[in-house]
Amino acid sequence: MTSRLGFVLRRLALTVPVLFVMSIIVFLIIRLVPGDPVRTMLGFRATDENVEQVRHQLGLDQSWLLQYGDFIGGIFRGDLGTDIVSHASLSDLLAQRLPVTFELAGLAMLLAVLIGVPLGVRAATGGKWVKRLTEGFVVFGISIPDFWLGILLVLVFAGTLVILPPSGYVPFADDPAGNIRYMILPVLTLAIGEAAYILRTTRAAVTSVLDRPFVTFLRAKGIRTRRIVAGHALRNAAPAIVTVIGIQVGVLLGGAIIVEQLFALPGVGRLVVTAITQRNYPTVQIGVLAIATTFIMVSLVTDLIVGWLDPRVADGAAT
Repeated sequence: MTSRLGFVLRRLALTVPVLFVMSIIVFLIIRLVPGDPVRTMLGFRATDENVEQVRHQLGLDQSWLLQYGDFIGGIFRGDLGTDIVSHASLSDLLAQRLPVTFELAGLAMLLAVLIGVPLGVRAATGGKWVKRLTEGFVVFGISIPDFWLGILLVLVFAGTLVILPPSGYVPFADDPAGNIRYMILPVLTLAIGEAAYILRTTRAAVTSVLDRPFVTFLRAKGIRTRRIVAGHALRNAAPAIVTVIGIQVGVLLGGAIIVEQLFALPGVGRLVVTAITQRNYPTVQIGVLAIATTFIMVSLVTDLIVGWLDPRVADGAAT
């Protein structure tokens, strides 16, 4: 067995207990909160009969072990439960909401990479003014809150210039052009902050590579900086860049909850926030589970890509 194959198998095997522990945490989120979750859902006017009826419907009158068994069994069967407000299948709700969240997160991360990586390379190789401008962008992108930036973009592009819609959503399959128009502002809101983190990491990684002795040797041979960066620096800096992209996906998913609320996007984040306000316990549980599982799987893919880019990672894991 090669070291890379062993690395992949170990990462896949490690993901299983991580998913198991995560499912336990999600399962216990509501149950460990002080008070009765059923009474919280029904409100203070609920009668004892109503409370007992809902508790029986949700299986909360069973032991925690049996409840967790039903919870995991339903997930493996594809039966995620029922929304207690709309009585819709949670599997159907996730099937409708997840594509919106994935589209938002995917486009935002793609734009962040397209902005952050080139600017990071320029910051590492450019002159004084380039470095100052990129440093200003990093400070702006990291320090500004997503909700404030989103409101600012709405005021400028929807309120003043009136060239983009302030909120709403159209599926790409129904109207591709309309979908893009509705997604521009939410994607920009999420992408700017992520681009700042990627820029900072790219700049540091490329600068570190350019300071190594082999780069000095290549420069002494007369090879241009652009060729050194494209052929050597980016290749060596790629593991660090990919790692920060994977980490920022978790931050991006958290920011997507706020952005979906701000721009009225029908994604999982908005579903969870609405369920919280409605005391909709099963929907909150499944929504959090979907977001956490997505982040874990993205982390797994990130580890595998880093191991493929840098064989030393796989070799180190094998020792």
